[in-house]
Amino acid sequence: MAAISMKQRAEALLKHAGIRIDGAAPSDIQVHNSRLYARVFAHGPLGLGEGYMDGWWDAADLPGFLTRLLGAHLDEHLHTLNMLVAHLRARYLNRQRGKRAFVIGKAHYDLGNELFAAMLGKYMMYSCGYWAQANTLDDAQAAKLDLIFRKLRLAPGQRVLDIGCGWGVALKYAAEHYGVGGVGVTVSHAQAAYARGLCKGLPIEIRLQDYREVPETFDAVYSIGMFEHVGGKNYRNYFETVRRCLKPEGLSLLHCIGSNSAPAQTDPWIEKYIFPNSMIPAASQVTAALEDLFVVEDWHNFGADYDRTLTAWQTNFDTAWPQLSVHYDERFRRMWHYYLAASAAVFRSRRDQLWQLVLSPHGVPGGYRVPR
Repeated sequence: MAAISMKQRAEALLKHAGIRIDGAAPSDIQVHNSRLYARVFAHGPLGLGEGYMDGWWDAADLPGFLTRLLGAHLDEHLHTLNMLVAHLRARYLNRQRGKRAFVIGKAHYDLGNELFAAMLGKYMMYSCGYWAQANTLDDAQAAKLDLIFRKLRLAPGQRVLDIGCGWGVALKYAAEHYGVGGVGVTVSHAQAAYARGLCKGLPIEIRLQDYREVPETFDAVYSIGMFEHVGGKNYRNYFETVRRCLKPEGLSLLHCIGSNSAPAQTDPWIEKYIFPNSMIPAASQVTAALEDLFVVEDWHNFGADYDRTLTAWQTNFDTAWPQLSVHYDERFRRMWHYYLAASAAVFRSRRDQLWQLVLSPHGVPGGYRVPR
């Protein structure tokens, strides 16, 4: 009787999102194990994600199913102990300080360069592409890089700092297309090794280093998809570091995911399986951390483009799976599917955004004309 009661409760909730259990629509959920209901009501989003990893349920259109859940705010009906613990950890503990800053590198970015090379395409950019005039993932990533470097007003001979440089692609692109040199810092051993090979022969130095330890000054400072690992207790220190490393007349650009919600709403499944110690910033946190340090010259939101980017990554991952399956098992495949689908759903439902902020220490004389 308890299982039936939980199923009925689930049916009533899902009805608000237009979802049926074992229905015929692509976004309906197909339940293979009746224990799923108790698992989800006990553990919320963590239980739903783990249930998918274990093969307890499926949906033909997984991003569509999760978009319906988020669009109807059904996640807000599942306030569990897991969610409370994740929230309290994010709010009260500084989990990105010191050696902890390197945890994300080992747990995620060191999973294997072959995985990310297969998924991310030509430019190996693990962040949202700019699809305004692009039709392919590679074109969208090149357009994103050009957008960033036009916003920074890069000129030949300048030196730039790339905080969280990933596999070094942005620095390579800037050197080859804009004639600049610079430094990239990362906390991932695998990324650093790849980036050094990629940028060999260019005026670029790749360091396995915490960004707070960079001693020099640069003509421009930027980070692309790294701020999500900084942590709310370190936002002020991040911007203080950028200000210290930026020449008085220079520009800085921050490319990051941003949340519509109140601060420190960490998803427990993402925290456990994908991005440990991560945190999506709220606008209120960013503006408070910027006070008296920078003039905000531009705040650009193109979050809807992330859905298209993630969909392209999913297609690439599926195409490459026969080769990747030598290194990763079926549970990893389902975990990765769920990660990409859930992320696409967050942006498709407009629950999260993608921001690019252009910052100057004293304000651009005469004003800043915004490239798009």
